[in-house]
Amino acid sequence: MRVIFMGTPDFAVPTLEELYKNGHDIVLVVTQPDKKRDRGKKISFSQVKEKALELGLEVYQPQSINKQDSFNKLEKLAPDIIVVAAFGQLISEQILNLPKYGCVNVHASLLPAYRGAAPINWAVINGENVSGVTTMMMAKGLDSGDILLKKQTDIKADESAGQLYDRLKILGADLLIETLQKIENNSIVRTPQNHNLATYAPLMEKSLGHIDWNNTCKAIKDLVRGTQPWPGCYTQYKNKKIKIFSVDYKVSNFEGNIGEIIDVDLEGIKVKCVDGIVIINQLQLPGKRKMSIKDFLAGNSIDKGVILE
Repeated sequence: MRVIFMGTPDFAVPTLEELYKNGHDIVLVVTQPDKKRDRGKKISFSQVKEKALELGLEVYQPQSINKQDSFNKLEKLAPDIIVVAAFGQLISEQILNLPKYGCVNVHASLLPAYRGAAPINWAVINGENVSGVTTMMMAKGLDSGDILLKKQTDIKADESAGQLYDRLKILGADLLIETLQKIENNSIVRTPQNHNLATYAPLMEKSLGHIDWNNTCKAIKDLVRGTQPWPGCYTQYKNKKIKIFSVDYKVSNFEGNIGEIIDVDLEGIKVKCVDGIVIINQLQLPGKRKMSIKDFLAGNSIDKGVILE
């Protein structure tokens, strides 16, 4: 098929690669504009732009895809379909109605659950046991179009959002190719979403990573997993911000106050929460590198009885 591809981060790269490998005619790759970093001294490309240039594909980076000059450019290319994966801009109805087969989106959740910007993070934070990817026909509302295909996968007990992200981007690429094959041979079935079952996954913010020790052990562990690699979790120890990368827990009755460090050993820093103890086993102090508890205790000390905030 004659395809225009829209995507930006590395989640979209396997989908672009599979389109290319499967012989689709990718007439344009649309991605977000380059970013300046290091005080404007360096220019950073999106991962999709890097891959598109490697494949020799034309790249287009409008500030807004919905301006008339952008539409005119897309219209001249007469695409059969537009494929969208984590593009980062809303798309106008004018563009949605342009291609012969419409616009198909690859979304990292089992719709109608977790519509929005951060479905993978929120699925892990909320302690879900399963996740997956959905291909859907794009419509005017947020992730509300007809479902084409879904593929489900279990979320592993210790899996972080970053690890799940890496698996879903591959799953999404495979599902997109299967979807296009069914569209081409006219065997695809469109299933309207039940909007009453829709849930939402808003953008992640740094403040989400501040641990509330009044939560259960499992809720705290799910938060640590679900905020990796960004924004990450943290707590305050003697007015110092400690970043926390990995925890385990034990549910039982332990003496102590909520948030109190009740013990420290090679297993970890043991902190009282509402239904047991959370055991911090990978952390980072300001100005130091990320360390396992064993390496950390080799050169640092943590006082028992301190209340983490």
